[in-house]
Formats: sequence, C-alpha cells, structure tokens
Amino acid sequence: MVNALVRAGIRQNRGTLIGMLVAVLTATMLATGLGVLIESGARGGLDPERYAAADVIVGGTQTFVSPEDASYALPERVPVPADALDAIRVLPDAAAVVADTTVPLSWGGTAIEAHGWSAATLTPYSITEGRAPRAADEVVVDGILAARTELGATITLGHGGIDAEYRVVGIAAADGDQPSRAAHVFVTDATASAWMPHGGATVVGVFARDGVSPSELAREIHAQVPEVATYTGRDRGAGEFLDAGAARATLVAIGSSFAGTAILIALFVVTSTLSLSIQRRRREFALLRAIGATPLQIHRLVAQEVLIVAGVGAILGVIPGLLLAAVMRFGFAQAGVIPSDFALTFGPIPPLIAVVAMVAASQLAAAVAARRSARISPIEALQEASTTPARVGRARTIVGVVLGVLGLAASAVPLVVPGTIAIAGPVAAALLLIVAVGLLGPRLVRIAIAVLGAPLRHLGSASAFLAATNARSNSRRLAAAIVPLALGIGLGLVQVGTQSIVAAEATAQSRAGVTADLMVTGGPSGLSDAAVGTIVRTPGVEAVNPVVVSQIIVSFVQLGDPTSEQYPIQGIDPAALGTTMDLGVVSGTLDDVTDDHTIALSSDAALATGAQLGDSVTGHLGDGAVITATVVATYTRGLGFGDVTMTNAALRAHTTSGLSDYALVSTESGMSASVQESLGAAGFTVLDHRALRAAGDGAREANSLVNLIALAVILGYIAIAVVNTLVLATGERRREFALMQFVGSTRRQVRAMMRIESLVAVVLAAVLGVLVAAAPLVGISVGISGQPLPKISLIESAAIVGSLSIIGVIALALATRGVMRSAPLTEIGSRQ
Repeated sequence: MVNALVRAGIRQNRGTLIGMLVAVLTATMLATGLGVLIESGARGGLDPERYAAADVIVGGTQTFVSPEDASYALPERVPVPADALDAIRVLPDAAAVVADTTVPLSWGGTAIEAHGWSAATLTPYSITEGRAPRAADEVVVDGILAARTELGATITLGHGGIDAEYRVVGIAAADGDQPSRAAHVFVTDATASAWMPHGGATVVGVFARDGVSPSELAREIHAQVPEVATYTGRDRGAGEFLDAGAARATLVAIGSSFAGTAILIALFVVTSTLSLSIQRRRREFALLRAIGATPLQIHRLVAQEVLIVAGVGAILGVIPGLLLAAVMRFGFAQAGVIPSDFALTFGPIPPLIAVVAMVAASQLAAAVAARRSARISPIEALQEASTTPARVGRARTIVGVVLGVLGLAASAVPLVVPGTIAIAGPVAAALLLIVAVGLLGPRLVRIAIAVLGAPLRHLGSASAFLAATNARSNSRRLAAAIVPLALGIGLGLVQVGTQSIVAAEATAQSRAGVTADLMVTGGPSGLSDAAVGTIVRTPGVEAVNPVVVSQIIVSFVQLGDPTSEQYPIQGIDPAALGTTMDLGVVSGTLDDVTDDHTIALSSDAALATGAQLGDSVTGHLGDGAVITATVVATYTRGLGFGDVTMTNAALRAHTTSGLSDYALVSTESGMSASVQESLGAAGFTVLDHRALRAAGDGAREANSLVNLIALAVILGYIAIAVVNTLVLATGERRREFALMQFVGSTRRQVRAMMRIESLVAVVLAAVLGVLVAAAPLVGISVGISGQPLPKISLIESAAIVGSLSIIGVIALALATRGVMRSAPLTEIGSRQ
C-alpha cells in the first residue's frame, strides 16, 4: 500500500520533487568535487621527468609531523645525509647509484637548472653533438636550450647574481619525452657540488639489479637507511619536484577548509528545499491523516519518496562533481598554488562518501520536515493547508538566539585579546552568525516585513499593497528565498573582507618598515655572498642588508597541549638594519641576533607561543633542521616582514639554493641615482624600495585567488539553490495568482506585485548578509590593524551583493511568468 502511494506521490508531485532532486544533485556535486581534491592531496602527484629512468628515487623526508600529529610540507629541499649515500651503494640489490644536485642559474634573465653530468643517466640524457664537460668552464645544454646557441659558442650564465662565461661543448637530448618543466644544462660534478650550500647530494637515483623490483629495492633502502624517503613508480615525481609535496598539502588544506562550510550550506539548502516541498503538500498529508493514516505511515511515505528522489539526484551529481574538481584544479593551477601538470586522483571513495552522506542527510531532513505534518491533528492539518504556519518552533528560536549571541561575543574577542591570534574569534563568529540567521530567518524576515510593509501599503499602488500584505502573511515562504541569499552574501563578504584587511595591513607595515633607498635582486637565481660583496663595494653605497625568506614550524605548549604553527621567517644582517629596515622593535634589541641560537619574534608570534625575552623556542626550519634559539627581541611588523627573524647566514644554510632573495641598499646622500645606474650596469636588477612586497604577499595573493575560486563555487551552488527555492515557492502560488485574476487583477498587476516582492526579498537579503558580515569584519580589522573600520574592496563587495541580488530578481521574475502561463480557470481548480 505504501509503495503504491510512493509511486503515486512521485508521479503527482513531479514538479515539487524535481526541486529536491536538483538540491541533492548540486550538493553531491559540491561534496564530490571537494572530496576529489582531498583524495588528490593524499594520492595525487606529478609524473617524473628527468628521473624517469631510475627505479627508485631517494631523498630527504620532506614532511614534518608535529607532536599533535599535524603534517607540514617542508618548503626547502632536505638533503640526503652523506652516510646514507654510502649505505645505499653497498646494498646488494642496487646496481647503480647516481647522486644529483639541482642548482638555479640564469641565462639572459631566464631561469634554468644546472646539474652534474653524471645525473644525466637518470633520464637518461645522451650526447647528440659534442662531448661531456670536463673543465669548470664547460657546459652541455639540453635540446630546449640548443635552439639559443651552437656547439663551441660561449654563453654567459649567472649564479647568485655573478655572471661567468661557459663554452658549449655538447648538446644532449633525452631518450623519449624531453623534460619540459625546466631547461637544463650540465656541468662537471665538481662545479655543481661547489655551487650547493650543503655540499652533498639532494636527490639520489638508484637502479635495481636484474630480477629485483623497484618496490623491493625501496623497502631494502628504507630498512638500511630509515631516515630517508623513497619513491617508486609515478610517485618518483614527488621526489623530483619539490612543489609536488606542497601541492598535496595545499589541496588537502583547501578541500578540508571549505568542505565544512560547503557541506553545512548544502545540508541547510537540502533541508530548506525539502521543507518547502513538504509544505506544498500540506493538503495531501492532511487528507491522509483525516482518512486514518498514522504518523509513522506519513513518515515512511515521505522517507521512501525522498530515498528514491535523493538517491537518483545523488547518483546524477557524481559526474558533474568530478568535472567540478577538474575545473577547480585548473583554477588553482592558474592561481599558482599547485603545478599546472599536477594530476588529480579520481577514485571511487569521494563519490561514494558524497552519495551516502547526501542520501543520509536527505533522510534526516525528511524526518525533520515531515514531523509537523505527521504529528498534528487532521483538523489542524486541514486548517494549515490553506495558510503557511505562522510560528517558528521554540527550540529553533532558542538555538538561533544562543548562536547569535555567541557569534557577537566571538566577534568582540579582539577587543580583549591583541594581535592576529584574536582573529580566530571573528572568523568562527561568522559561521555562528550564518547558522543563527538560518535558524531565525523566518522571524527576522517577519520583523523586517512589518517595518517595510507600512510604507509599501501607503504608496497608493495596488501592486505594492498586495506585495506588502502577501509578504507579511507568508513570511516563512519569503524567508525560504531570503535566507540563502543572505547567507551567500554574508559568507562572501567575510571571505573577501578578511583577505583585504590582512593584505592592506601587511602592505602598510612593509612600506613603513623599509628605510632603504633601493632593493636589489640577482635575477631568477638570487644573490650569493660574492654578489653582496660587489654591491657593498659599489661607490655611494652606505649599507647593504641581504635578506632571505623561508618558513619555520614553531612547536610550543598551548593550554597544556603540544601544538605547532608555521610562520614566515626572514634572515637579515643585524649590523645593516639601522638605515635599511625598521621592524618596530618593542622589547630587546636586534643587535643580539647573532647566530642560529638567537631569534626575534613578532608580537603576534610571541603572544601565540607564550614566549618572552630570554625564553627558548624550538622550531623546524624549511629543510627540517631543528633549532633551539633564545628570544632576544620582539617587534610589531610581523605581517610586513615575517613573524620570525634570525641572521642571514644561519637561515641561508637551511635553504635549497643557499642564496639571499634580495638586498636592501641605503645610499649616501644624493647618490641613489648613481648607485642604481652602477648596479644596473653590473647586471643586477635594481628597484625603488617601494617595490618590496610584504612577507608572504605572494602566498597571500595565491591564497586569495584560491579562496575566490572556492568561494565562487560555493556562491554558484547557493545561486542554484536560490533559483530552485524561488521556483518552488512561486509554483506554490498558482491558485493565488489565478484567484487574484478572477477578482479583477490583471496579469501585469500580478507581475508588478511579484517584482516588488522580489525587490523586498533582495533588499532584506542584502541587509541581513551585510549585518552577518559586519561584526566579524570589524573584529578582524581591530585585531589586525587596530582600526574599527575594515579596509575592504568596495568593488568586490558590491559584486557579491549585486550578483546574488540580480539572480534573485531574475529567478523570481522567470518563475512568475512560468506559473502564469496556465489559464486562471485551470489553476483555480487544481489540487493545490
């Protein structure tokens, strides 16, 4: 009997159930796309290029696992221990062991990579013209660079800002596919080793003897040298390309950070759509109750209908979800946060989890949505079949009020806790306020309509009067359209506003803290000690401060539990700070930063770690090296220059290239132009000091683009949900529109009434969205810059509010036209 009713219910309510199918389909699409990103972060990667011929690639462990089991991708290349190379060479199953070093060079302003000639066997490269290099000034170029030169020619290559001439003695091509990620030159092994800051190899390629599989050899190597990482098969790309590990961590972070928000919104949309769908069928359920149906039978009927429809929608959402993941991957690659050739992993687990989660969520939503229709008496159900239930449940109201109060309280955290650590409160507040608005939406809309309704009713327009009256009597139906719009606007404003506030303050700190006249770089390869010496000896130069930037993972105890945090770190020359850089020191002195056992912290980092002057801080540098240093100073401009500062020499020893990133140069009075001309003639790139970007600016811009891409996906989903909801809500009013026309209203007047209603809806949604975002953004601004007025992009904010508002107006107008296509006589006798 129930199965027959289920089939009949689906058949008779196709229009209503299509709305739910669309909601589940798009929710599954979103969950699948984010799930693919997370899985790709765990198992995706890059195909090997230069190391394609080696059976096993051995490198340092590029991941740091903190005491609290958080995983961090190390940004600098971890060298292979010298004794590890000897231990691998004596393994019985290793037929050949080849060490490799990668050195950044520049040729005419183009970044290229240099290697020792012995590493050519890893692809393998082979000489097609000429011979291998034998002297320190000889070089072999690959097939890509061969087009720029010829055998026997002399070319100028730069390392660390110092140019030298090399004679091309050979041209090498790879058997099979030519490596395309970078152009390569080969020098003698001794020359390549001399360029490396660590001396030894950074990567080792191992060839297995006949009959031994790569996986067996990898296990043997790891058993012999457990402190190294081994890579086989496609995973060799992770050993070859340092950015592969960072890309994996980035995808996991992106997928995880947005998954919570996206799934929360998806569940809200599915529940809201299902509630609206069941609300449209009040008369049907009332009649079933009147003829003896029990509450359990109503629940079973709804649950089975939803299971069928949601199951179909979830399955249909899988393929678009996989396509969405590919689109997001392309966007992230364009933003520069993952390599353009990073391949996603399309496994069955993310789609399966998404389908199961959305079907389960729809069942839970069905139980909640059908609760009132199943429990109230048949007489009350028949009464409510003609009107929208006026009141929101007490429990829902209480939870909404509590969450709203908590959200406002969390927004005020920066008023009592200083620094960037306090912005965690407002960020959490935004989510709390969004949920609160979702719960209190009908009540808030009813109050707002009561305020706006009076002016509308006194405009002297019949359409305005009808719009105000309908909005007030059906506030819950209007709230179903307003709340998703408001949530999208609020979420978008918080995301965009937070990025703008942080970027503006970082730029302000950087510009205020640079007191040098010039910024000098050595091109793509950085600045060596020799290059810095050349700059120092340039006439008119007063002081030179070489700067290297990297990352450090600081471990500390917070609230009794071990925790870790990754911070930007800079290496500077404290002796040159006086006329080149002002970090805003508030305690101690940077003169005491003398070696790798002394550091300075920003005020924010000191507050987060609980470190004070004289305390010891333990951290892992970019190559995984452990340092324990004493805090000798604290400063305020951490966003502009990095949260940790140590000496240039100490930090450079733990970077991949061992070079400085740039140098800040102060000049004698009136000599700036002369110095700039001299350094330019010497081959350096010289810029005005205002060209210096704040620490982490590149990462912030990339993260900003990533957030915008993910935000666009979520807002796109919200837009689909809004259109879906408006179509459902408007479809419920067929008989209402028909009755209005029977009593004398023209089609034009009905459409005018709906236009006014749509304007009321988008205005209320915009106001609610701005209010949701206002308190968190003010709190974030106070925490970051100390200013209560947030520095946000008006153009981006207007684009978010305007685009969603326009979507709402257009959707309601099209839905109204679609409903009014039928003749009034046909609709007045409809079953609704």
